Amino acid sequence: MSKLLTDLIEALRCLPGVGGKSAQRMAFHLLERDRERGLRLSQVLGQAMRDIGNCSRCRNFSETPVCTLCASSSRDRQVLCVVESPTELAAIEQATGYRGQYFVLLGRLSPLDGLGPQELGLDLLADRLAEGEIEEMIIATNPTVEGEATAHYLAQLARAAGVRPTRLAHGVPLGGELEYVDRGTLAHAFGSRQALD
Repeated sequence: MSKLLTDLIEALRCLPGVGGKSAQRMAFHLLERDRERGLRLSQVLGQAMRDIGNCSRCRNFSETPVCTLCASSSRDRQVLCVVESPTELAAIEQATGYRGQYFVLLGRLSPLDGLGPQELGLDLLADRLAEGEIEEMIIATNPTVEGEATAHYLAQLARAAGVRPTRLAHGVPLGGELEYVDRGTLAHAFGSRQALD
């Protein structure tokens, strides 16, 4: 196998979930059947890597200093939703009617991985909270050990700024049956039960 082909296969392995066999299959497909789209992919990928940065306000991916969500005058500026990644922001935008602002951590507190408050941009978040415009901060971190630790830290940050912290509900999925829900989820849902009005 040529060095360039080996390099292409190795480069494709950087994608999540792509191992050696999948990368080889992708490389062969592009070279055998789809060189035109392969060239287009390389052009767009190069441009994206050069031109997409982070919004100076929310840290979401953006080609401009302030992203379209932060620049929009139709968004509710009194509510801020904090998510771990741009993927979660996109999921909330697609699945809900949420019309507030966002802040993207680009990770979660994980000292073992070298991710502390500075790496998550929590100084920038504290500055936004201190502006006095935000009344509620929705904490939408994942229900993992690191996500819960991050949520606790964020709640303290919000309270210190006089902002009401709220947390996304976790528990039994809509349409789910209790016998198929894992023990941890069921225990959390049971412990977080609410009164019916």
